[in-house]
Amino acid sequence: MFRLEARTSTPAWFNLALPLLAIGAALVLCSGLIAVAGAGVIEAYGVMLSASLGDSYAITETLVRAAPMILTGLAVAVAFRAKFWNIGAEGQLLAGAVASCFVGAIPMPGTLAMLLMALAGAAAGAAVALVPATLRVKFKVDDVVSSLLLNSVIYYALMALIEGPWKDSFSGYPISPPIEDSANFPVLVEGTRLHLGVVAALVAAPLIWFLIARTTLGFRIRVTGENPEAARYGGINVQRVLISTALLSGALAGLAGVGEVGGVHFQVMSDISPGYGYSGIVVAMLARLNPLGVVPAALFLAAVMTGAEAMSRATGVPAFLSDVIQGTALLAMLVALLFTAYRIRRVAT
Repeated sequence: MFRLEARTSTPAWFNLALPLLAIGAALVLCSGLIAVAGAGVIEAYGVMLSASLGDSYAITETLVRAAPMILTGLAVAVAFRAKFWNIGAEGQLLAGAVASCFVGAIPMPGTLAMLLMALAGAAAGAAVALVPATLRVKFKVDDVVSSLLLNSVIYYALMALIEGPWKDSFSGYPISPPIEDSANFPVLVEGTRLHLGVVAALVAAPLIWFLIARTTLGFRIRVTGENPEAARYGGINVQRVLISTALLSGALAGLAGVGEVGGVHFQVMSDISPGYGYSGIVVAMLARLNPLGVVPAALFLAAVMTGAEAMSRATGVPAFLSDVIQGTALLAMLVALLFTAYRIRRVAT
């Protein structure tokens, strides 16, 4: 007979191995779907790896896809640290994209345009995140539900814009007017889409780690998340910490939208985000809410997304397999987290 027994301590190597175990389990489980689709598992994963990391162009494409997931992953990691359950990074990303597009369409010098786009996008994302935070603090409304439902509100508001005032009168396509050329983010490698926003996302990870690990605000966020009653007893204003955390989390997600407008699409359309906000939840969980772990986790998911399209063309396996791998990796990680606190013990019957 087996039972779960609480651990007195968790080995450090086990904490580091958990994300790798979750990823490995996801790939093994999803190999069955590849086989059912009639393709060779080794061949399919080989194509996926080659298409995402096989040459310099593939690597830059993976980095471009990873950038918004790094920022949404950081947004979720920061929020979850304080036990503010921000499931609204997708809507905050869209709000940031819309706000930055408004600003970017105004003629102005390039450096000023990029700076104001970033500020506008961060402010829009923060404003959206402030809604569920305020509802929780003032009225005890479940932040999971309110932040999740806001995603639909923001999405349909975006659709109203691009189907209405922003709709291209010449082509009839539901897209916004493009931003000014001066507002386009500089391309770092000629012939690729690698832009300045990718570097900004990579730099954001150690900055957020420093904020969480080495600053007073970071200490308050961690204490609030671990034990809000102890935080209150220690003189920490828990409500203020939750509001501050929500603003920071929303700003990070909003910046992900800025990067997509300024560096990739240069305008807003209905599919500007293929679910980067939701992928940020998977990224944060694989990273175990560690801002530095967000980068490799986002790179893994970006490689899967980039490689899945090539794998579909080469082997006939549906590209939706990337979504299945993401979901399976999250479930595997949640199961693995159970064993950081418990272990299986065999007992005599």
